[in-house]
Amino acid sequence: METAATTPVIGILDVMVIEERVVRPARRGTGRKLAGGLLIAAIVPFAVLTALRLVGYDGNTYTIAALALTPYAGIATLVLGVLALGLRRWWTAVVALALTCTIASMVLPRAFANEQKALGGKHVRVLASNLLGGQADPAVIVGYVKEHQVDVLSLTEMTPESITGLERAGLFDLLPYHVLHPAEWAYGSGLVSKYPLTPLKLSGDSDDKQPSASVDLGGGVRIEVVAVHPSAPMWDRHAWVDEAKDLPYADAEHDIRILAGDFNASFDHSLFRELLTRGYVDAADQLGKALQGTWTNGMVPPVPIDHVLADKRTAIADFKVLETPGSDHNAVYAEVVLP
Repeated sequence: METAATTPVIGILDVMVIEERVVRPARRGTGRKLAGGLLIAAIVPFAVLTALRLVGYDGNTYTIAALALTPYAGIATLVLGVLALGLRRWWTAVVALALTCTIASMVLPRAFANEQKALGGKHVRVLASNLLGGQADPAVIVGYVKEHQVDVLSLTEMTPESITGLERAGLFDLLPYHVLHPAEWAYGSGLVSKYPLTPLKLSGDSDDKQPSASVDLGGGVRIEVVAVHPSAPMWDRHAWVDEAKDLPYADAEHDIRILAGDFNASFDHSLFRELLTRGYVDAADQLGKALQGTWTNGMVPPVPIDHVLADKRTAIADFKVLETPGSDHNAVYAEVVLP
């Protein structure tokens, strides 16, 4: 008698177990791949930014803005590297942490002071303030002039109305000499001084916007100062380049020169680093304070784009970033020692 073949019966619970065994690993693998892909996508822009910084190419409006955030990119790549380690994405972690180290090598030296020359010349106290189209509080600026015994004040985004406000606050009683080129909104600039000024033309075609003057400190000592304010690259990248390149060289053939104002550029822009090769040092950098932000629009973290550049023959005795209500820029103060 033939026995009928037995057909195995698979119940619904067995099916669920089989499905669970098959599907779950696939989902886990998909999730890991997705996380790894997102990490790589996040790292790529920072790799591009680091490459631009290394080769010294500022690029277009967007990369110029991004380069100003280079110090923060170092923090971001560190976070991404730690996340990659946690997900065991080893090569991704290596790349992210390599970017962190590269950025740190370019940024961290700014946090350490340089030894200053022992010089016996006069001390010149310089203050530079962007008035945000005349909206900065004039009483605060005059207060800083008094507190720090300022000799030369560089003003940018100076309007006719802001001059009136500064006059009422007593600025011209403290600093009676001036070369002023007021204009509407962001296009006016000027120099105000405790000592007599003689107008110069040191900034080429942008002289009206970036006025300059010889300052007679007495005793036969003179210096030359420029109120710096090249166009913002977000509005006109070409004018930013041209007006920065209008700024003068510092060399032994001329009196000591100081450039003070809103450069619309940081150490991470090749345009700014090129200015330093013209015979200048950055006052903040000399004292290990070049990572202190001076500008923010409320949407990005503070970035250091306001500077006092001094002839490399000088020494720097002090530097401060001073909060300025009413403006999106903080003022910068430097005490420069002459040879």
